[in-house]
Amino acid sequence: MNNADGTQRQVTVYTRPGCPYCFLLRFGLRRRRVAFTEVNIWTDAEAAAAVRAVADGNETVPTVHVAGEWLVNPRAETVDHLARR
Repeated sequence: MNNADGTQRQVTVYTRPGCPYCFLLRFGLRRRRVAFTEVNIWTDAEAAAAVRAVADGNETVPTVHVAGEWLVNPRAETVDHLARR
């Protein structure tokens, strides 16, 4: 599904270096050709605080913000669906 104008919603993926789940999500999004911005929570204090706010105080990654929703450790398929609805 696509937005009415055929564009994709903005996707921000919050990650940290060495996270295998982040690697898998990025791989899945790239395979589905979902454009995203990646933010490293170890170098961005505001991003880390945002993740803690939606992940019960934890710095759980990957965390994704898409279509006004926060998703903690989502599947690429879910992100793709929200980005294109």
